[in-house]
Amino acid sequence: MTAGGPYEHRPRPELVPAVDRHRALVDDVRAVLPRADGLAAALELLFERLPQVSWVGYYRLEGDELVLGPWRGPAATEHVRIPIGLGICGAAAASGETEVVADVAGDRRYLACFPSTRSEIVVPVRRGGRVLGELDVDSDLADAFGPAERRLLERVAALIAERMEPERVDS
Repeated sequence: MTAGGPYEHRPRPELVPAVDRHRALVDDVRAVLPRADGLAAALELLFERLPQVSWVGYYRLEGDELVLGPWRGPAATEHVRIPIGLGICGAAAASGETEVVADVAGDRRYLACFPSTRSEIVVPVRRGGRVLGELDVDSDLADAFGPAERRLLERVAALIAERMEPERVDS
């Protein structure tokens, strides 16, 4: 039997350790980012391969606002422009630090996008100490983003900053 044949052994995803799934996801994101649709393809990978994710989007920094770029989820958010400092996204852009909110109902900064959202992580995309934009990731599960997901998403944000040309960060 040749590799890739119908009987090739492939472990069930739930039996593969998270660290290995995350490593493979980072490799796949690295592979798609150079494409013309690289950012959208990377968001698609995050949405499809992280089962707790209900919505993921990229906000680029334009002046004093975050402007929604590509996203993946069941519906668009009404928050297509967010002033720096407003909400969890605005706080992450202002500080340049990742914001993890285990229960959005308990965080007065949360800008409600979807009634089903229970937790959120926002990861700034930085180059040379400057915030270019951010990944905004929502889940319908409380406390969905632990240290492993934070490390994964911070690595993806670093790849976006490294691999994307400045004029393509909003693609």
